[in-house]
Amino acid sequence: MTTIIVLFNLKPEADAKAYEDWARTVDLPNVRRLQGVTGFDVFKTNGLLNGSPDAPYQYVELIEVSDMAAFKTSVGTPEMQAVAAQFREYAEAPTFMLSESIE
Repeated sequence: MTTIIVLFNLKPEADAKAYEDWARTVDLPNVRRLQGVTGFDVFKTNGLLNGSPDAPYQYVELIEVSDMAAFKTSVGTPEMQAVAAQFREYAEAPTFMLSESIE
């Protein structure tokens, strides 16, 4: 299984409450129902373990994908392209990393 890890900060003009409301009502339900997706969570960072409040990223997404071909087809639909466009209105230069468990 592949886990897509997305690291990002909000654009300076983006409102955090508006983003989080959008994530709960639009992003999470839409991504969770995509073909090939077995899990999707969005996390807001609260600081670093050493006590510093300055984490390098404000948000982290974890998308668990069991079937990458199905996932790629699903994200290519007009509906999901519209969701992706909305995400880009909030996120500044998100980093999408493909990962897999070493176990």
